Amino acid sequence: MQKLKCTVSYDGTHFSGSQIQPNKRTVQAEMEKAMTKMHKGKQVQIYFSGRTDAGVHAKAQVFHFETEMNLPPESWKKALNAVLPKDIHVKGIEPAPANFHAQFDAIEKEYRYFVFNCKERNVFKRNYAYYYRFDVDIKKIQVACSLFEGTHDFTSFCSARTAVKGGKVRTLYEVSCKKHKDDIVFILRGNGFLYNMVRIIVGVLLDVGSGKIDLPEIEEMFRKKDRTFAGKTLPPEGLFLWKVKYENEAGKQRGNA
Repeated sequence: MQKLKCTVSYDGTHFSGSQIQPNKRTVQAEMEKAMTKMHKGKQVQIYFSGRTDAGVHAKAQVFHFETEMNLPPESWKKALNAVLPKDIHVKGIEPAPANFHAQFDAIEKEYRYFVFNCKERNVFKRNYAYYYRFDVDIKKIQVACSLFEGTHDFTSFCSARTAVKGGKVRTLYEVSCKKHKDDIVFILRGNGFLYNMVRIIVGVLLDVGSGKIDLPEIEEMFRKKDRTFAGKTLPPEGLFLWKVKYENEAGKQRGNA
């Protein structure tokens, strides 16, 4: 029996999220179906670095699984891609230590949220960027980004339905924003993220950029620790799980998922 670490990308448009759910199409269900084919009917369970919601995409999601099959990494990649649907692609597979866990060994995650900022919609971007028609002040947004960096209690910036053990303190190493023509990308890197946290933070930043709220109001949101003070949750289509980082890429150091 060996443990393997797998990196996949997927288009979340037609998935009800990554985690398996009864009677719904999910990334986990499709991956495990492919694994079952390769293992001649024997079920194999996979363990993601974390879940993504319906409509959310991944450029580099990570999971691990155990198998008795002994194949070279490139053969695993080729065989899985041959049986997976076209909206999932295996980018790489590698051996992992026996104690590796894709979720609990992740020390950093990076999410990116894409916004199409124009007066006219672009139908070709509707599944991969949030359409925002209002004018924004990017420099003001960039100043606001810095307020989210560091260690904070993010209670006001996560869904009220968030179910986590322990507190809601997380550390964000980078919160940044760049604009090129009509495209805006928000980059958030941290040691852990709460349910809907990225989509709520970006919503607040856009409100700052369009003049709906002022910078001091963000500090007040942190102090209130109340979801109702932080505006709406943006839709999922603009969100991408961009990268999952492990200590020495071997997963030996435990961290928040």
